[in-house]
Amino acid sequence: MKSSMLSKKVHGCLLGGLIGDAMGAPVECWDYKKIEEKYGVINDFKGEGTDDSAIKIIICNAIIENDGYAGIDELAESFLKSRDKFELFYIPVRNMFHKIETGISLPVNAGLGNMQSSSSAMSISPVGLINACNPRQAALEAFEVAGLIHSGDTSFCRDAAAALAASVAEAMKVSATVESILESAMMYLNKKSGAEMLGCINDTLKLARKLKDYKTFRKAFTATMIRQVICDSRETVPVALALFYLAKGDPAKTIIYGANFGRDTDTIATMGGSIAGAFKSENGISKEWIKKIQNGNSNQIELTEKLVSVIVKRNKQNRKNISDLEKLF
Repeated sequence: MKSSMLSKKVHGCLLGGLIGDAMGAPVECWDYKKIEEKYGVINDFKGEGTDDSAIKIIICNAIIENDGYAGIDELAESFLKSRDKFELFYIPVRNMFHKIETGISLPVNAGLGNMQSSSSAMSISPVGLINACNPRQAALEAFEVAGLIHSGDTSFCRDAAAALAASVAEAMKVSATVESILESAMMYLNKKSGAEMLGCINDTLKLARKLKDYKTFRKAFTATMIRQVICDSRETVPVALALFYLAKGDPAKTIIYGANFGRDTDTIATMGGSIAGAFKSENGISKEWIKKIQNGNSNQIELTEKLVSVIVKRNKQNRKNISDLEKLF
């Protein structure tokens, strides 16, 4: 694999997400106090994650097979090709799958009536990667494809996916900062229709900025801001962004914070790890962790190469579009 910064950042994003998923998986749905009592601090991992990573691969396949332009129909087709993963899927994803498999719903309507979850946001980072350095476009494309699983009353889950994709796209910039990444998470959401997710992110970041300390934040958030459904993206996405902030963008700290936070640990850690991995690149992830995940027969190197190829193709098309536009001036 070429050692360009683009490749390193794509690889870092994939690795950070996969390691976060694997580290948080054993204590998914646990209370943070139970985690402390049994493990003290979780700072290592086994395996290669859960449905978070499985759905991410489905999204990657849709992107790669369609030269980077995978809409809601293409994503639906990628899901149908992955029926062997069905047992991993959570309730809203299974509902969507049945709808499109039986033809009861068109893909554009398959998200209606499905319960809230993080099923789109937790796996959306590839949409951020193929829109590297263009967070606005990342948010738009993520909002579209996330409608496959959630729409209507749970459209805030689409906003969550848009926020995560925009964060990853911003993190791909060489000039990115922790603050610019957090700003991008909110900047491209609809101010009225996306107000609920914007409010959740703002309130959670406000608490993190006020308290500044991970354990203090964890205790306060758990005491006052948790949702009835543990995997509700109104909880997981704001927390992932807050932990990224508290970790100052460091991948290891972000992932460990997520894995030990309690609640939907694998999802929080995979989302935070994806953002931090894109921000710091593979250079910010320990060689021991990288070696360990690769020894588990990870295909992240091959996936990185394919995604980089897609990004390069899209960049060429974007340059042509700009050239054509300039001829009109």
